[in-house]
Amino acid sequence: MEIIIGTCGFSGKGGRKNYYQVFRAVELQETFYRVISEETLTKWRKESPEDFEFTIKAFQGITHPPSSPTWRRARGFKATEDHGFFKPTQQVLSAWEYTKRAAHTLKSSFIVFQTPPSFTPTSENVKNLEFFFNRIERDNLVLGWEPRGAWYEDEGFLADTLARHKLVHVVDPFRHTPLSKEKIYYFRLHGIGKGEVNYSYKYTDYDLKKLISLIESLTASRVYVFFNNIQMFDDALRLKKMIERL
Repeated sequence: MEIIIGTCGFSGKGGRKNYYQVFRAVELQETFYRVISEETLTKWRKESPEDFEFTIKAFQGITHPPSSPTWRRARGFKATEDHGFFKPTQQVLSAWEYTKRAAHTLKSSFIVFQTPPSFTPTSENVKNLEFFFNRIERDNLVLGWEPRGAWYEDEGFLADTLARHKLVHVVDPFRHTPLSKEKIYYFRLHGIGKGEVNYSYKYTDYDLKKLISLIESLTASRVYVFFNNIQMFDDALRLKKMIERL
């Protein structure tokens, strides 16, 4: 089993240069918020170690409607009513093509689709999600989905949806049980506490040992663990050192 540890976005002192020396993977956030130029993506790939891995978040034009506050960080890209929620539109398909190009430039193999809590399992949303994942060309990329909110009210239906579309369940294992049966697991750690996220939470040694026990119980070829809290660099480094001592 390969365990890959990092943070959601480059974190810690010293910027990307220092990060490359500590971790071997990052979940890139910029591809979610805005359209990154080919030149910039190529620069990031070239400056990173050859064995460094980028996983990327799919562009929000696929998943988030223009009412989402995340669009405030789009920098010049104006969303329309034809964006978001996997709608069967040319705009959503174009957003996918951009995401796919970014993945290829960065030599990424894993793309994360994150949907907001407002993307509930209505018949229309389910239909749009199915249309999208049946329509797109994956180019051998591994796709993961992080649902939020009401999808967890029927975990059986959620598990079936993940399996039907061959999606890895992107999940915080301290909040929900991983539901997909793929050989790859992908954990995003948002802090322990009430609600979907608690960014101010700092993971204890007990928490990290509990996480290691969970990972050891999995039948998996690869497990990604990305921290997404304020103390993410320190927490990820502590987990990395604990696993290295095993």
